[in-house]
Amino acid sequence: MTETDAADPLVLEQVALTLPSAAGPVEILRGLDVTVKRGERVALIGPSGSGKSSLIAVAAGLERPTGGRVKLFGQDLAGLDEDGRARLRRGRVSLVFQSFHLLPNMTAEENVAAPLEIARVPDATATARAWLERVGLSARHHHYPHQLSGGEQQRVALARALASRPALLFADEPTGNLDAANAHKVADMMFDLVAETGAALVLVTHDESLAQRADRIVRLRDGRVATPETVIA
Repeated sequence: MTETDAADPLVLEQVALTLPSAAGPVEILRGLDVTVKRGERVALIGPSGSGKSSLIAVAAGLERPTGGRVKLFGQDLAGLDEDGRARLRRGRVSLVFQSFHLLPNMTAEENVAAPLEIARVPDATATARAWLERVGLSARHHHYPHQLSGGEQQRVALARALASRPALLFADEPTGNLDAANAHKVADMMFDLVAETGAALVLVTHDESLAQRADRIVRLRDGRVATPETVIA
C-alpha cells in the first residue's frame, strides 16, 4: 500500500471560502476542520446557507478555498492545477447531486459507461450494464433520461458514481428531488453499495433521518462546524 493509499481520503484544515458579491465579500466557509477516514460515512447537516454544498465543492477540488488546506488522499490540492486535480479524482472520487446531471443524448447505459471509458476501464459497457442491473434498471438500459422517472434517473446517477468503485463518494442532497418512496429506495441502495465497495461517503442532507444512517454527523452553522459532532452508535 502506498502512502497515498494509506492516507485519509479527505482532510480539511482551517478551510475558508470568501466569494465576491454586489454587496461586498461574503464569507461562506470560516475555518472548517473536517477529516473523513477510509470507509467512513459522514453526514453534513445544517440549515440552508450554512455552507454544506460549498464544502463539497471545495473538498472535491471543484472550488479553490481562499484559506486553509484541502488534502485528498494525502495530496494537498493547492499544489495542483485543474488538470492535476481531475487526474487525482479520476477513478477515486465520484459525486452524486440533487439534480441528476445525466447527459440527455445518451442512454442510461451510455451515461454509466462514459466515465469508465474516459478512465480506460476494460469492458466499460458490460460494467455499466451490470451496475444498472444492481440498481434495478436492467430493463431500462437503452432508455434516455427523459424516458425515466426521477427515481430512475437518480439510480442511474448512483450507478454511474459507483461503477468505478471510488474510494470517496460525495453525495449532495441525493434524495432532495425525489418523493418519499423513491428517496427511501435510493438511500437504501446508496448505503448498501457504499458499504459493499468500501467507499467513504460524505453526504449533504437536510433530512435528519437520513443523516442518522451515517457513522458521524457534522453539523454546520454559518460556515462553521457546530460542536460537538454526533457519533452514531
